[in-house]
Amino acid sequence: MVPLAGARRRPPVALLLDARGRRLRSLITERLLLRRSVAGDAETISAYRSDPAVHAMQWVGPQRTRTGYAPRSREMEDRKPGDPGGWVQFTVEARDGGIVGDVGLSPADGEAGVIEVGYTIDPRFQSRGYATEAVKALVDYALTTLDADIVRAYAGAENTPSIRVMEKVGMRLMERFQGSDGQETWTGVRYEVSSSG
Repeated sequence: MVPLAGARRRPPVALLLDARGRRLRSLITERLLLRRSVAGDAETISAYRSDPAVHAMQWVGPQRTRTGYAPRSREMEDRKPGDPGGWVQFTVEARDGGIVGDVGLSPADGEAGVIEVGYTIDPRFQSRGYATEAVKALVDYALTTLDADIVRAYAGAENTPSIRVMEKVGMRLMERFQGSDGQETWTGVRYEVSSSG
């Protein structure tokens, strides 16, 4: 394991690399293991993401998705975090056992130096600080290891718990926007933290 250095006000995070020392396999925090998602995680992740209350809060960039969790572990398996081409998903496990959620990161389309993060915690494990701890690990990793200039997250303006997570990890509100998916109009927010503070 290689400890991360340089990030102030963040809990210690360790990286676990593959045998060649090249591909990130896991991030380890005080209470969590964030490991690369595998096909075997799909049933558990699909179950909590299919919960109507959770599904209603799912976002992809500035557009809400109606498609639920579609495991793409084979597609993402060889993708290195920060490389163009899409998301790298991590399954979040409590270090004392069990999947509690999932998180991911992806370079923003057409914006060099910008990494987007997303997160979903199983409702049975919400309000325990897991989302904040997992997102802090991703933000720290993106800023220190991937050398991102900006780390960004989106949420629905009504998703107060998600907004609190973004604020707790040091992100600031950058934009409120409205969108429509044909029948429904909604308001979203974009939060960011930069490498310069």
